[in-house]
Amino acid sequence: MRPGTGAKLDAGMIATAALELLDESGVDGLTMRKVAAALGVQAPALYWHVKNKRELLDAMARALFVSSVHGLEAPRRETDWEEWLMELAGRLRSALLRYRDGARVMAGTDISDESLWRVTELILRTLEDAGFSIHEAARVFPILLHYTIGFVIEEQARAGLEYPDGNPYRPDRLAQVVDGERYPLTAQMVGDLFTTDQDAEFDHGLRVILAGIRATTGQRPSEGG
Repeated sequence: MRPGTGAKLDAGMIATAALELLDESGVDGLTMRKVAAALGVQAPALYWHVKNKRELLDAMARALFVSSVHGLEAPRRETDWEEWLMELAGRLRSALLRYRDGARVMAGTDISDESLWRVTELILRTLEDAGFSIHEAARVFPILLHYTIGFVIEEQARAGLEYPDGNPYRPDRLAQVVDGERYPLTAQMVGDLFTTDQDAEFDHGLRVILAGIRATTGQRPSEGG
């Protein structure tokens, strides 16, 4: 990605170029030099906007988060808080999955963007309206954020891109290496333990977490939940 004629280089443009390089090199192989080359500039030009790789990753994470919550609004009257939070987590997961190592980019970064504060306010208001205390509501977003990032880190690792001899996480391979006589239950359930249906696994985990939040805060189950 090269800036158009007259386009002014900025952190957002640099982050976009860096994200586009992830499929080729992953986060470990990403360098300021590669990003500069993709933009058609010399590496020192980047340092006016991102001082080092740490700041580059922050800018990339900010771009991922902003894209995930673009257009997000408070739940409609007929939408319960649980389904709305599941949609929010699903949006973030989808954004992270667009790029190799997207979740590793997001983990531990400083987003510090207006969109983060807007989404946090929406969550707090939504949960307060649902009967949560403000202190209970404040715990919910970090739980969902950390679950989503952690899930996608594992999900992307299971693609096995770092293994030149083939993906070791394939259920058919695991079925061959588990000793069914010593570990009969594991051998029987290895397909479920390492399922390829990541969507169903993600949704199930979310529902377990939300059920726990409901139970520990005394919230009534949503209709149909």
